[in-house]
Amino acid sequence: MVVYAGQGDPRRSMRLLWRAAEDAGEGGAGVARPGPRPGLSVEEVVGAAIAIADRDGMAALSMRAVGERLGRTAMALYTYVPNKAELIDLMCDAVRRELPVDYPLGGGWRPALEAWAADTRAFYLRHPWVLQVSQARPVLGPGEFAALEALLRVLRGTGLPVGVLRGVVGALTQFVRGAAAVVSDARRAAADTGVSDEEWWFARSPVLDEVAPDFGERFPLAAWIGVEEPPPVPGDPCASYLERGAVEGFTAGLAVLLDGIEVAVARLGEGAPA
Repeated sequence: MVVYAGQGDPRRSMRLLWRAAEDAGEGGAGVARPGPRPGLSVEEVVGAAIAIADRDGMAALSMRAVGERLGRTAMALYTYVPNKAELIDLMCDAVRRELPVDYPLGGGWRPALEAWAADTRAFYLRHPWVLQVSQARPVLGPGEFAALEALLRVLRGTGLPVGVLRGVVGALTQFVRGAAAVVSDARRAAADTGVSDEEWWFARSPVLDEVAPDFGERFPLAAWIGVEEPPPVPGDPCASYLERGAVEGFTAGLAVLLDGIEVAVARLGEGAPA
């Protein structure tokens, strides 16, 4: 399931994202409105929607489900959020405010990037539904820009030119997002099918040995790379085989990316093009 951000009315979405006064919602930070004091705010509606998506996934999200969680009808929510399209934008921007906006650079840009990558991966795993929102069209909200600003503040310390940094931003963000998606998909597969990774592999590995007894000869590199078991995950000894492999791959892949940035920085110091 892929969801595209920015599908609502541009003016309404942007005014809600940036909390422009006239669209801050009744009970929000906007101008005072006549009539009885309402009992909800945009923040409460968005918070309820995030809770539903965190627990049950994007497929469970609807204005009706949010209304039921808040003890209201779906129609009552339209006072605060015009429709589901705007709600998704607000959700994506709101959860990104959890991310740190500053990383210490006293130890250099590399430790800061390692911390950023770990925080961002953890963020996606807390809110796996965000992975279903396509990056083709950004939300353009303050939370999204604050997260980008934090990454750029670290990368600016490398001294790399803007054209190179744009590529670095893309490589890092796509790598971390993809690494988180592997774990998220594995967790969802186990929950949706009722079959754990271990059970799935144990059921198929013996059959593969039967139907392809010469597998190691036909695909020697595939057999070679799968010989060693991935190490246990610190703090989670019960992590599945796939999750252990994903953590190992994330650590190794990130190191290679950061090594590449260091090479580009070194070339720049030598006067060569980065």
